Amino acid sequence: MRFHTRKWVKPQDLNPNGTLFGGRVLEWIDEECALYSIIQLENPRTVTKYISEINFQNSAHQGDIVEIGIDVLKFGSTSLSLRCEVRNKMTRAVIITIEKIIMVTLGKDGKPMKHGKTKIEFVKDRLNQND
Repeated sequence: MRFHTRKWVKPQDLNPNGTLFGGRVLEWIDEECALYSIIQLENPRTVTKYISEINFQNSAHQGDIVEIGIDVLKFGSTSLSLRCEVRNKMTRAVIITIEKIIMVTLGKDGKPMKHGKTKIEFVKDRLNQND
C-alpha cells in the first residue's frame, strides 16, 4: 500500500465522543481517491461511482496524525478500482479500510469515457517521456 497523504486530527474533525468523525475521514478518503485517479487517468472530470463496505476498526483522537493509503486493484475501460486504508501514523493502528472504491472518468458530455490506461504511471516518468 502506498500512503499518499497525512492529516492532522484537529478539534473541528471530532465527533461528540471526542474521536475522529467518520464523515470527516470519508471526506478525506474521497478527495484523496479523486486526486489520485485524476492524476492516473489524466482527466479532471473523474468522479466517485462506488464505495464498498466501510470497516471502522480503531478511533483517532485530536492531535493524531493519520495517513491515507491507496492501492490500485484494476483498471477498467472507463474506471479505476482502488482499495484504501487509513492508519495512525505513529502507532500504525488501522483506523478504517475500504476494500473497493470505483472512480470513473467522464467526457465533456458527463458520460463515462474510455481512458486507455492499463497500469500505474508516475508523473516523473511522464515528464521523462517528453524529454
